Amino acid sequence: MKEFNTQDIRNIVILGGSGSGKTTLAEAAAFATGKTNKLGSIQDKNTISDYDKQEKKRRFSIGLSVVPVIWNDCKINFIDTPGGIDFSGEREAAADIADGAVIVVNGKRGLDNATFMAWKLCDKYKLPRIIFVTGMDDDNASYRQIVEELTEKYGNIIAPFHMPIRQEQRLIGYADITRMKARKFNGIAKFEDIEIPDYCMDYLKKYKDILDEAVASSDEDKMDKFFSGEEFTQVEMDAGLKADCVDGSIVPITIGSGLHVHGVCMLMDCITKYMPAPYMIKTGINVKTNKLFDCYYDRNSFTVAKVFKTISDPYIGKYSIVKVYSGEIRPDMNIFNPLFDMEQKIGRVYYISGSEFEATNRIIAGDIGAIPKLVNVSTADTISTKEVPIKFTKPEYEKPYTYKRIVADNKKDEEKLLPAITKLIEEDITLKTVNDAVNSQQLIAGIGEQQLSIFEDKLKDKYNLSIHLEAPKIAYKETVCAEVSARGRYKKQSGGHGQFGDVVMTFGPSGDREQSYTFEEQIVGGAVPKNYFSAVEKGVQESVKSGLLAGYPVVGLKAVLTDGSYHPVDSSDNAFKMAAIMAFKEAYFKAQPIILEPIAAVKIYVPSKYTGDVISDLKTRRARVIGMVPQDDGDSYIQADIPMALLDGYLVRLRSLSEGCGRIEYELSRYGKAPDDVAKKLEEEYKSQQ
Repeated sequence: MKEFNTQDIRNIVILGGSGSGKTTLAEAAAFATGKTNKLGSIQDKNTISDYDKQEKKRRFSIGLSVVPVIWNDCKINFIDTPGGIDFSGEREAAADIADGAVIVVNGKRGLDNATFMAWKLCDKYKLPRIIFVTGMDDDNASYRQIVEELTEKYGNIIAPFHMPIRQEQRLIGYADITRMKARKFNGIAKFEDIEIPDYCMDYLKKYKDILDEAVASSDEDKMDKFFSGEEFTQVEMDAGLKADCVDGSIVPITIGSGLHVHGVCMLMDCITKYMPAPYMIKTGINVKTNKLFDCYYDRNSFTVAKVFKTISDPYIGKYSIVKVYSGEIRPDMNIFNPLFDMEQKIGRVYYISGSEFEATNRIIAGDIGAIPKLVNVSTADTISTKEVPIKFTKPEYEKPYTYKRIVADNKKDEEKLLPAITKLIEEDITLKTVNDAVNSQQLIAGIGEQQLSIFEDKLKDKYNLSIHLEAPKIAYKETVCAEVSARGRYKKQSGGHGQFGDVVMTFGPSGDREQSYTFEEQIVGGAVPKNYFSAVEKGVQESVKSGLLAGYPVVGLKAVLTDGSYHPVDSSDNAFKMAAIMAFKEAYFKAQPIILEPIAAVKIYVPSKYTGDVISDLKTRRARVIGMVPQDDGDSYIQADIPMALLDGYLVRLRSLSEGCGRIEYELSRYGKAPDDVAKKLEEEYKSQQ
């Protein structure tokens, strides 16, 4: 692929819901530009974007991919993203480095929550955007309704650029509102001029007025011309529309069918004419001077690039996908990662297209490429030069709150798991692994169940490691409610010196469940010598590791050594430790032990219209709803306390109740008494294992 100047590059993220037609659009663009000689399809498993084994198997995207095409002497780097809720990290990473966006709306399905979430993401990163209404070959698709609904929600910034022209329930062409002309599709990237049908004229004039007003508002001279009734020249029209598109004053809508490659060329025309080349100043911190550093996409300046995707494969190795913000990336140059204070030499550099890599002499400012085998470089890291070490702020990725326990199907594979899991986490930054030593379990956390199912399959596909995921063990605890006294007497004779330790102790609640135990001694008259006090405490320390009700750690225990006796020859540290353990066992069930369950403080974010259903469902999960806080964007978040045990699988339910919009945040808040039925079940399970 030839090298393009920065001003001739467009980095465009494709957003939209799952099944909206994003990957089909990218494939159609590749076909229409001659990049491919056959239109790939998701069903045939031969698209450029969906190259991963799991993507082919499941027939939907799970990771972002770059599909560069050449159109109108511009290089358009399409960044295809997954629409699934669980893959928000991929969309976040793509939006962070994009310069514009295409939001794909399925004409038959109409607007959905994924459309609104894509719009919010564009707002977050200040991305100019185009709405592409696809599936217009389907007679049930309603373009006008989509325009009306978008206008109702977002106002007069919605600006149709094209209208569909149908004949005998088929999409045969389009009306270009910017030029007030009509064209008929006549093959791939071929058209013929036709008359504008009469039935289009009313809407065409309505939409043209919107565009004229938008152009007029771009400067005073155009405003004067507009009010005088003069027509704008095409040059004025295009210049005004570009300015409005770039600053977000208008959002163009265009139409087509990726499946039949209709309208894709119009979309690419819009991208090259109205979407910006890399222009937004990216500001980082010079870690050497601690001062701000602005990247202006100057290829002659210091090299600064950001890693926005990592491909880690056991066969092809590790590739870091980067966007260059300043300077250029060349083979054999040194790059510096300020996060690790580490400089290393690059080998080769590549352009990337799906899973294909093409060697190049440089990746210039504004463009996207791939660097193999970088050490200690991860997704969202900044790479630069050692002379000017720059670090960008990382995107705010959604935190994972869906936890599962990893269980190896073969015990022999357990040592191999961690390196493999580390590589998968390199590819998907929203995955997180947790070593829960208290409950002897390895956990994997993700955005949702589907993401974790794919994680499970990838371990098998890539590393031949079979696992299954289970609900995590819940960190229950035990405590006591009453104060009792008990004696522990340890005596053992074994030939030489014997073993003797004798303690009288009281056990009861300490009032502080943040600590396992507190220990005091109230010995009078040297009944137990001071040098054995620490051994008695060690006995308590060992005892609280595992309660006698269900084997969970004991918290909030107060242990007081009040009396005892010793033997001047046979007493020892071990004997007194054992005596304390015996006293604990004697006292425990008399002290009214109970099981404590962890309670999470939860925030649940949903559009306000779903809050009633969500609150009703929460009450079936023993939740205590604390309140509801409306947000400026029309959403609300519900505050509640809910047992941790009832959070497993909850996100699936929440999404079902909120049409995929709900998300959750939580943290451990406190421990509370477990209900009798829960406690009884745990006790029975423990007894059965003894």
